[in-house]
Amino acid sequence: MAKRKPQPDEIDLHGLRHKPALELVRNTLAKRDERGSFSLTIITGNSTVLQERIFEEILHFTNYTYYVPSWNLGQIIVENIEL
Repeated sequence: MAKRKPQPDEIDLHGLRHKPALELVRNTLAKRDERGSFSLTIITGNSTVLQERIFEEILHFTNYTYYVPSWNLGQIIVENIEL
């Protein structure tokens, strides 16, 4: 089965170790923040440890809204709405 290509509004962290995954999340959020409002889906897969690290080391220090959707526990949806 072919791997699905990530969409422009998502990043897929499958296969990355935690340190490079966290760097990718930081860099992607910084780039998106420069453009204003955004919605970004971070695909973590089954790694609750990586999800916790993203929450504690990155998202906790931002004003973004973020949640793990009940329909896919392997994702984090991050939103930034500027009025």
